[in-house]
Amino acid sequence: MARTAPEAAAPDWAQTAEQQVLDAALKIVAHEGWTSRLATLAGKACGLSAGETELLLPHGAADLAALLSRRHDAAALAALAAVDPSALKIRERIARGVEARVAAAAADEAAVRRLTGFLALPSNLSLGARLAWESADALWRWAGDTATDENHYSKRALLAGILTGAIAIRLTSGPAAALAFTDRRIANVMTFEKWKATTRLKPAAMMDSLARALGHLRYGAER
Repeated sequence: MARTAPEAAAPDWAQTAEQQVLDAALKIVAHEGWTSRLATLAGKACGLSAGETELLLPHGAADLAALLSRRHDAAALAALAAVDPSALKIRERIARGVEARVAAAAADEAAVRRLTGFLALPSNLSLGARLAWESADALWRWAGDTATDENHYSKRALLAGILTGAIAIRLTSGPAAALAFTDRRIANVMTFEKWKATTRLKPAAMMDSLARALGHLRYGAER
């Protein structure tokens, strides 16, 4: 019988072990919190030594945060698999995408509550922004977005903000409030996009105009 090369088997083992440790972490995070000990305790519950857990998750709680966010992204896309985005208007696609992603996060509500506090720490703000961007990118790709210019980035930045706000509101005020927030924000974004298209003002031009205005305030009118 042919033997599997260690190089090929290793990634599968690592991915399986990561998910097992994440499952164990979700069971204890409500009382342990999203702390530096979380990964070690979860690894121990899976029969891993502290060294083995560190090798698997070198960044500890931050790695667990990324794993959970990506699990929720995958769950949202699975829920959206039965939806044909081409049959929906663009605002409806985004609304459905946000709803699915918020529902995925709400399925692990206790963990996400703790995770929200963890990502709000100054040292973790860049991680939170990156994970929100990944989630927004996954939803825009599902929605059929193919933009490669500056709109690629502005769309994802705007949607990342909507997702972050909708999840926070879902945790504090419930699903109806989160949906209402999402609808309002999408309406605001669509209004902005229409204005931008009407004025033909590109983000790069907006930044250039802003820089000129600030320079004028700082140094006065050009001679």
